[in-house]
Amino acid sequence: MTQQAPIAIHLSAAENLGTYMQAVNAAPILSAKRERELALRYRRDNDLDAARELVMSHLRYVVKVARGFVGYGLPLPDLIQEGSIGLMKAVKRYDPNRDVRLVSFAVHWIKAEIYDYVLRNWRMVKVATTKAQRKLFFNLRKSRARLGWMKEDEVERMARDLRVEKSGVRQMEARLSGRDIAFDGHADQDDDEAFLAPANRLGDSRYDPAVVVDAAEQAGETRRQLSDALARLDARSRDIVARRWLGEDKPTLHQLADEYGVSAERIRQIEKRAMKSMRERISV
Repeated sequence: MTQQAPIAIHLSAAENLGTYMQAVNAAPILSAKRERELALRYRRDNDLDAARELVMSHLRYVVKVARGFVGYGLPLPDLIQEGSIGLMKAVKRYDPNRDVRLVSFAVHWIKAEIYDYVLRNWRMVKVATTKAQRKLFFNLRKSRARLGWMKEDEVERMARDLRVEKSGVRQMEARLSGRDIAFDGHADQDDDEAFLAPANRLGDSRYDPAVVVDAAEQAGETRRQLSDALARLDARSRDIVARRWLGEDKPTLHQLADEYGVSAERIRQIEKRAMKSMRERISV
């Protein structure tokens, strides 16, 4: 389904949610016969109108699934939007010749898109990257909402059910119990809270002798390369670059043009060619 955007109602902001819900609930529920007819039209003839009707009639299920993920602190409109993408993928892959209704087939795709969205956006520092960690993430979120910190027998049971190590369960539980901290803190934090920001706990290496010496050596090497590149220019190019870029009183192109008896455009060309030559020598 290459033209996905026009098929679903656009949901870009929370203030549109009410209007969106009204439109979704107004869409008729399809009979099995009508659903199969539309699916055949899309599969056989690439009929986008048929695909649009299939999507519109099933958006209410997307909303229902998305509501189950609001506990992750992500906006409901965004969850619905991601679930709608999953629904469109399901419509594209749905085979009406199999004895299964679209809603039963689509729920997997809807949840898969929302799962991925939650994992990408729940925290800046990702807590789950492997398949096993993703299973732990969602199962622990459900358990912690009901139980708080898990007991040893609960850890053992979850590790056994998910076929992971107990240490993995404890590690994921610790990740979920933490909170994100801005690297440089916030302006309205008091001194005690600001101290927790990573930026305020890093050592200041600006005056480290090794750093100072290294910076001085790099600056000296840069000056040497610049002097060498300037020296390799012809006299006119060297004078134009030095006065335009290294002097305090920088002349305009027109002032230099009057001095050398050429056009301002010619001065610009000389300057451009000289700068290119210098960059090439310095980067070697």
